[in-house]
Amino acid sequence: MEINQILETIRMIEEENLDIRTITMGISLLDCIDSDSDRACEKIYQKITTKAKDLVKVGEAIEAEYGIPIINKRISVTPIGIIAAATPDTDYVKFAKTLDKAAKAVGVNFLGGFSALVEKGYQHGDKILIDSIPQALAETDFVCASVNIGSTKAGINMDAVAHMGQIVKDTAEASDLGCAKLVVFANAVEDNPFMAGAFHGVGEADCVINVGVSGPGVVKRALEKVKGESFDVVAEVVKQTAFKITRMGQMVGKIASERLDVPFGIVDLSLAPTPAVGDSVAHVLEEMGLETVGTHGTTAALALLNDAVKKGGVMACNHVGGLSGAFIPVSEDAGMIDAVNNGSLTIEKLEAMTAICSVGLDMIAIPGATPASSIAAMIADEAAIGVINHKTTAVRIIPAKDKVIGEMVEFGGLLGRAPVMAVNSAGSDDFVARGGRIPAPIHSFKN
Repeated sequence: MEINQILETIRMIEEENLDIRTITMGISLLDCIDSDSDRACEKIYQKITTKAKDLVKVGEAIEAEYGIPIINKRISVTPIGIIAAATPDTDYVKFAKTLDKAAKAVGVNFLGGFSALVEKGYQHGDKILIDSIPQALAETDFVCASVNIGSTKAGINMDAVAHMGQIVKDTAEASDLGCAKLVVFANAVEDNPFMAGAFHGVGEADCVINVGVSGPGVVKRALEKVKGESFDVVAEVVKQTAFKITRMGQMVGKIASERLDVPFGIVDLSLAPTPAVGDSVAHVLEEMGLETVGTHGTTAALALLNDAVKKGGVMACNHVGGLSGAFIPVSEDAGMIDAVNNGSLTIEKLEAMTAICSVGLDMIAIPGATPASSIAAMIADEAAIGVINHKTTAVRIIPAKDKVIGEMVEFGGLLGRAPVMAVNSAGSDDFVARGGRIPAPIHSFKN
């Protein structure tokens, strides 16, 4: 590298919040399946603690040697709804506690995969796992759960949507942070390194390293240098910046892969914000000329950002995957919080933005009294956007107990804080109660 490139990277890290957001080790648990749940849990614990025993140590060594912050070291596993289905158990909390014990043993900060894939219907273990989620998340510290309720090929499982509306409510009742560790997906991907939705897909290798990069602050600083320029220039600047960010992610992923003797999987290009000042996707959009996120033009600005990030990233890395684009979690983005507080950003506008961004309605606090049917209907709306547009969408909604619109909910750490947002008061009960499946769209039939 030329000296100016080295200096530029140092500045990005020191002044612009550039970091590797996560190194996530995906581990298959298919060879841990056993009809005896105690034996299955023992196999799971042994495999995770063997495969990931050096994950944190290697991550910290790379940080020290290269001066690149690696904020999180995480694990994703095969959906437990598949693994536990071989047992006669009537709840899977034991499996969640085993995952939590393993996460603590190896020192990671999250473990994803307490998951079920029910886009077309329930198999034996799926309903048991879903019903176990509230207690499992209340009684563990690092376990994350996810449920895929729809896909472009299958349509939307409205029975599962209604079920998850109630589970979100029950999870909020059971623990304050449970809903922050629960994601409901449509078109979930098998190689996502970000929590809370990560799981290790059955089509993946036995063990892989996936990397999630970050860099909203770097993109914003780059755009500050082209004030007033045309959108052609803006797109080019974002592309070039995304290329540099992704190059760093690929380098870290390959080094970690070699040292852990585990295949390198993918780099997820998503711009992931944090509550830190200067690390906001909302501020990137405002740098394009919006007075505040949520005003007219926000969706168009996000479309440009998302597309340019992907174009720059795919040129920098041989294997791009995960979700890749821009996250818009409210609680984790200082600019989004400001926009909600000043009245310019609503759930309805966020829903429009999710047609463009990487994921969906993410880390949004709503009044604790919101009925389960309304939560289910919000999940259905997001799933429809994903299914029709052949993209991943998700819902991570937090009903805030005893809180009303405008009050703040504190989550701490990377999860940040969120203002309680207004939800449409008109009911969706009869809609959700219909059940069945919303059929797959016509363009899903491509054979």
